[in-house]
Amino acid sequence: MTQDNDNTNPTHSAFARSWVASANVEGCDFPIQNLPFAVFRRKGTDEAFRGGVAIGDQVVDLAQVALTNCLDGLAQQAAQACAQPALNDFFAMGPKAWTALRHGLFELLEKAFYGAKVDALRECLIPQEDIEFTVPARIGDYTDFYTSLDHAMNIGVMMRPDDPITSNFKWIPIAYHGRVSSIGVSGQKYRRPMGQYMAPGATAPVYGPCTRLDYELELGIYIGQGNAQGEPIALKDAEKHVFGICLLNDWSARDIQFWEMAPLGPFLGKNFCTTISPWIVTMEALEPYRQAWTRPETDPQPLAYLEDVGNRANGAIDISLEVLLESDKLRAEGKGPARLSGTSFKHQYWSVAQMVTHHTMGGCNLQSGDLLGSGTISGPGEGQAGAMIELACGGSKPVSLGNGETRGFLQDGDAVILRCWCEKLGFARIGFGESKGTVLRAIGG
Repeated sequence: MTQDNDNTNPTHSAFARSWVASANVEGCDFPIQNLPFAVFRRKGTDEAFRGGVAIGDQVVDLAQVALTNCLDGLAQQAAQACAQPALNDFFAMGPKAWTALRHGLFELLEKAFYGAKVDALRECLIPQEDIEFTVPARIGDYTDFYTSLDHAMNIGVMMRPDDPITSNFKWIPIAYHGRVSSIGVSGQKYRRPMGQYMAPGATAPVYGPCTRLDYELELGIYIGQGNAQGEPIALKDAEKHVFGICLLNDWSARDIQFWEMAPLGPFLGKNFCTTISPWIVTMEALEPYRQAWTRPETDPQPLAYLEDVGNRANGAIDISLEVLLESDKLRAEGKGPARLSGTSFKHQYWSVAQMVTHHTMGGCNLQSGDLLGSGTISGPGEGQAGAMIELACGGSKPVSLGNGETRGFLQDGDAVILRCWCEKLGFARIGFGESKGTVLRAIGG
């Protein structure tokens, strides 16, 4: 097995197998090397939501695990924290507790492990097809970043053809504070937003349903342990404050957004809906897929507080992502969704650690459960754009869905599906599940 990352450990071994047979199926999102966390309950019940861990097509009910003698010590304490309807208390326990629980479950789920504890854990499994999810943490604050140079260039050319990249983009991880109340988990449905916008060539704005509805392919970054107000997080310590990563769709009403963003940032163009995937892949599980974080020599190099040898060595993560669209017609025809684009998180101009550090530099106190959006993830090549506005050139070059349909922007009934995974020679493939959201007709249009 290839292990060129010093932070890998036995839980990353490509040879590890589970006694849960579905976890060993090739292409499975949730092999034993992954073990992501979510909050769930059985469908059609009024059970309390509680934490769970994915293994193959099953979920380990951590509330039930906490009642058994499967685990002990810090791992048992962590399982007890996960028995609650949100994972905030578990996040706040910190990296030692996160590792203890993940490693404890790994040992019990491994094929080579036998005994009474395995028999007890087997009784804690529930088929994923029988469960429903909720947002896995109490998100106190949500901050959405803007960290893809390719996305910024593509959007900038449309808005400011002569000066597409703002002068600060290459110096700071730009962000704005988003809306928490409209964040929902995969399966979310929402109404097309109403708003005010200036139509092309018009001299006065109009009010009506958004006509340029879009998605944004992003990752969500969950804060594990926070920091005290006035005590910034150093770059070398930043990822110790990150529990894990999910998928995030930052839906965008482009006509409303572009009209209102003079001179301030997004408001109604962004606050109506954000859809996340239910599973959170831990930073530990992502260790094998790290890469060197680079910056072109001709670009400004980061200021000292955003520079660190560790970030240079492995600050980037090679996470493959794709966007699919399922229209009413594709659904009726029984066809699968159309693939729109694909790219990798490794192309982001700023790293996860740099986002966290910059967020706290002014004294901001992050809290357990806070969510950061990575910003739209677009790559440098054709077909690597993370938003429809880029793929369809502002709607002027509609994208084919392969069944005679095209899209310049989203239509009512469209469902957008985000998926992502990591794979590397010598290591297992791990996945994130999916984030799926569907557009409904506007109210009042």
